[in-house]
Amino acid sequence: MANAQKKHLAWGLILLISFVGVLILIFAPIYGQGMNGLEYSDALFNKLAKGSCYQIPKLKKDVEKYRGKILDVVINVKKPTDKPGDAEKRAERIAKVFTINGAKAEVDGSKVHIVADLGAIVAAALEDSDQMYHNNGDYIKKKYDVTDDEKMKQMFRQWHNAFSLIGKRLTLQKKAEDAMFVKKVTTAAIEPAYNFYGIQAVKISEKAGVATGLLAFYILYTVWYGFGVLYLFEGLGLSTKKAKVKKEV
Repeated sequence: MANAQKKHLAWGLILLISFVGVLILIFAPIYGQGMNGLEYSDALFNKLAKGSCYQIPKLKKDVEKYRGKILDVVINVKKPTDKPGDAEKRAERIAKVFTINGAKAEVDGSKVHIVADLGAIVAAALEDSDQMYHNNGDYIKKKYDVTDDEKMKQMFRQWHNAFSLIGKRLTLQKKAEDAMFVKKVTTAAIEPAYNFYGIQAVKISEKAGVATGLLAFYILYTVWYGFGVLYLFEGLGLSTKKAKVKKEV
């Protein structure tokens, strides 16, 4: 029994020491461009996520059946966290985005009255999203007459601010199909284009080996640690096994 405990203790120490050694290597900045292992894997999976969420071409085809439909809504862009003047500025930015893209937009405080061809305005949002998805921020800067990246992102973000509210107004107008399409454009085109801006899209087929290897390593590394702790505890005489019941003589 003592020999078995010593063996388990030795294996536990070997596994845990090697586990720590590999952990040090993971956090070492040796994985290209000064990244550590976690940063490298995070960057890779972000690229793969972006490469797998590109639905804009299909949405551009779907938008054709909405051309000619009149969008006539009043949205209140005020948010609970707004400071004085924030909502009014947001309303002006939304009005600017919609006006540049051929809609009529009148501002009244934090409210914006929008009248547009639904298909045309959604097509404009999809085109902006496509440009953002392909990291072409200069297109957005030129279109909305802004100079720096932060203002560029701010102007593009108004599509999300407006469409989120427009979808709710369309639902209240009992235009469920239109509302669902606006919501789909928001979640499948505008949000990914904004969130993944600046990241290079990579298809899973291009990095299948690396991605599979990282996932396999993650599983192996977890099991590695688990067995290390298990053997260490057994070597120290700690066990989850139920103690034998002593029979009375």
